[in-house]
Formats: sequence, structure tokens, C-alpha cells
Amino acid sequence: MRQAGIPFTVRAADVDESVLAGESPADYVQRLAAAKAYAIEAAEGEIVLGADTTVVIDGQILAKPADAAEARRMLGLLSGRRHEVLTGICLRNGAGAVRDCVTTGVVFAPISDTEIDEYVASGEPMDKAGAYAIQGLASKFVARIEGDYFNVMGLPVALVYRRLREVHSTQRR
Repeated sequence: MRQAGIPFTVRAADVDESVLAGESPADYVQRLAAAKAYAIEAAEGEIVLGADTTVVIDGQILAKPADAAEARRMLGLLSGRRHEVLTGICLRNGAGAVRDCVTTGVVFAPISDTEIDEYVASGEPMDKAGAYAIQGLASKFVARIEGDYFNVMGLPVALVYRRLREVHSTQRR
């Protein structure tokens, strides 16, 4: 594939996504992004992107729900409230790496127990941080976003583009 004159290939990395004791949300997503970037083999001259997204409310990190009950609990916490979505990125180029993090505020409208049950029954929340996909069925719960919509989807595209151009231009020197 090619995007903006830069070749890329998508490879998935499998890393432990457990939160470390005392770890801040920003440190957590940046650590996981780096772990994903370093878990992938890269040929000479390749740039590897690792990214990870989480949802935070009341200082609590809401990763992917383990089951339907946890998804219901998470959605209940988010109902009618503001939370933050953080995505950490790591662009690795040889031995060097650039890390960054974006935070976006999201406000949910109040969600009834019936709406939560119906949404959880759809299966969509099960592999999503905070148990929702803004670009999917949960879009109807979003009253407002403050910041980068694409960050909430899981990849702050503009930030990645800017950092990728920086790394790519450094690499070509």
C-alpha cells in the first residue's frame, strides 16, 4: 500500500494490555503503543507504528470489557457524563522512536438500561476500549466531542501524519 508517497503494510502485534500499578492513562497508552511497535519485525528503513486507545472516567482506565456485564458497567459509568479518550502512538524507525499522546473529551447523553442492554447485545462493545465505538451504533449516545474525532475511533490520523512526515524526512537525510 502507499499513502502520501509513503509505503506501508499493516501487521498486528499481540501484547499484554494490563495496566501497571500506579500507571497514568497517558503513560499506559504510550507504553502499549511502544510495546506494539517493538513487537513487530521491521526491515531496514521501515517505520513501524504502534497505537493504543483507552477511555478514562474518574481517573479509572476503561480498557476492553471482559464480558457483557463489564460492558454494561462501563456504559453505565459513561451515561450522561464526560469522559476522556486517550490514544498513544509510537513511530519506530530502527533504534529510534517517537512517542506521543492525544486526549479527546467525549460527553454521553443519558443512556437507559434498555438502551445499554440492546447495545451490549449487538456485540459491538466487546472489543472496544470503554465498551463503545463512536463510529458505530454508539454514535447515537454521543452528545458532544471536544477534540479529535479520529482519536476516539482509535487513531489520531492528523498527529500520526505529522509525526510520520517528521520521521520519514529524518530517515531520508
